[in-house]
Amino acid sequence: MAKKYKRYVSQSLKEQTAANSGEVVAAAAAGTAAARRTSAEFKPDYTYIIKDLKRIGILAGSFLVILIALSFILN
Repeated sequence: MAKKYKRYVSQSLKEQTAANSGEVVAAAAAGTAAARRTSAEFKPDYTYIIKDLKRIGILAGSFLVILIALSFILN
């Protein structure tokens, strides 16, 4: 079974999301456009996906090189 990893969020990010949620509640109560602006500030972290894609590319390239080398050797 695959291991599950926990993502740890930095303290400053937690404070920002807490501040943003407070802004959203206040803006929703006031009926201003600030609520729409805070939802547009969502910036997810995709660094782990980029690392995985690089690793997949390196593995695929190395397997391709091995197959080409074997085709020359075995012929």
